[in-house]
Amino acid sequence: MARPVSPRHVCCDPKARYFKPRGIPLSELAEETLGVDELEAVRLADLEGFYHEKAAKRMRVSRATFGRILENARKKIARVLVEGKALRIEESSKSSGYIP
Repeated sequence: MARPVSPRHVCCDPKARYFKPRGIPLSELAEETLGVDELEAVRLADLEGFYHEKAAKRMRVSRATFGRILENARKKIARVLVEGKALRIEESSKSSGYIP
């Protein structure tokens, strides 16, 4: 039996929930979905510059879990940029909601 997923805490609601390449109709685009927990991991590591250990504590997950979340998020973002996909940001079932 698999371990239950630990809730991931995120601190803020994203200002935008959808991004797409300019000049391409939405109907012609493939879409990638990024969870708010993945967005939070990218924010903490890449924007705020936190080391994985500190960022993991902020999200209340293990350092290894944080690393996996961040790796998945970066791959999705890279695919969106390289392949010209649309990016949807949505609430993750693994996220426990926003914390101050």
